[in-house]
Amino acid sequence: MNSTSPFRLIFSILLVVAGAVWAAQTSAALTKIVIMSAFGIVALAIIALEEKSPKQPDPTSLERQKKRLIYQGRAEAYEDVITPITDPILLIRNAKVAAANPAAKRFLGDHIIGEDVRVAIRHPAAADRLANPSAEHTGEPILLVGVGSADQRWELRIHALDDGLKLVQLSDQSSRYAAERMRTDFVANASHELRTPLAAIKGFVETLENPEAGRDNDTRARFLQIMYQEADRMQRLVEDLMSLSRIEAEKYQLPSEAVDLAKLVTDVKDVFLNGRNIKNQDFIISLPEQTSMIQGDYGQLSQLLHNLVSNAYKYGRKGSPVSVAVEPNRNNSMLRLSVTDQGDGISADHLPRLTERFYRVDKGRSKSIGGTGLGLAIVKHITERHGGRLEISSEIGLGTTVTVFLPAVKSDVT
Repeated sequence: MNSTSPFRLIFSILLVVAGAVWAAQTSAALTKIVIMSAFGIVALAIIALEEKSPKQPDPTSLERQKKRLIYQGRAEAYEDVITPITDPILLIRNAKVAAANPAAKRFLGDHIIGEDVRVAIRHPAAADRLANPSAEHTGEPILLVGVGSADQRWELRIHALDDGLKLVQLSDQSSRYAAERMRTDFVANASHELRTPLAAIKGFVETLENPEAGRDNDTRARFLQIMYQEADRMQRLVEDLMSLSRIEAEKYQLPSEAVDLAKLVTDVKDVFLNGRNIKNQDFIISLPEQTSMIQGDYGQLSQLLHNLVSNAYKYGRKGSPVSVAVEPNRNNSMLRLSVTDQGDGISADHLPRLTERFYRVDKGRSKSIGGTGLGLAIVKHITERHGGRLEISSEIGLGTTVTVFLPAVKSDVT
């Protein structure tokens, strides 16, 4: 409610006093009362009209209020837009965080509202652009390393909006950078793995070109044997690379063939008993009584099991058996295929990286026994193509178990 102006209040008081003076000059008491009442009613009416009449607003104050409402309304409108976005989004004005979507609050914390944006995003590469209100922003990204965690890579973009607002967008590029690093490492590792045997073969060929070395039958035979081994190693590497490429190309094609997993294990055992000088007691299998069927690619699953059993014999203790077991899980939705050796075991530090291409726990030993460093990477990709899951557990001094869970054909598993 507006307050009465001093001028009108004084005028009303004077009006009442004038009425009282006039009434005093009248002899009749009733007439005095009527005159006093009339002047009083007029004074009260003037005051009432003053109370009801709107106060003229201050133009400067009104303009400020209008701008505040406009800014607030636009910020709220933008906030409604940025809320569903999964990337962290901030709205800043005068270098302070005016609004943030839920993704930004989860990443940077709820406390960032009203904070200096340089405190909310602590990174020297972005500080100048975030705090400078007059800077030109072309949308070019700023790479932020170490925000969130040391391994994360973020791209920060700043877009100018109306009325001094700026939209700050953070995009997580960690997976893209990781994939690029993996591709670079893969090319470098593959080149190194191929270059090493090629260099050995070339060196022995150059040696044999010497007439004196070539006439020595023992030297020539030894060199030719090494050259054959290096060429065989290079051939296995190329075959594994091509196999891995084919598996990745078919990654999103679900296999449709019905495969009896128990029969597959028996077939692989026969191959090892007949071709690798392994005794029956050194290959122990445990199979369920009922037929164990899965939907898969027989050739790829056979390759998967061959790789696991080969690794078990390579890295297990000499003369110790390898165990292969097939069993359904609790609700019969998956079949569990496990291969266990009795080797020296693998440290827990190495387990997360065993399926990386060319990763070796013991590089010298792996190369001496003919490993290419791609066996478990192939196993991982075959498992993923079949909609399965790979687990590796190991204990130092006791051995290692590699387990592959594969979806079972429900009608055949009880």
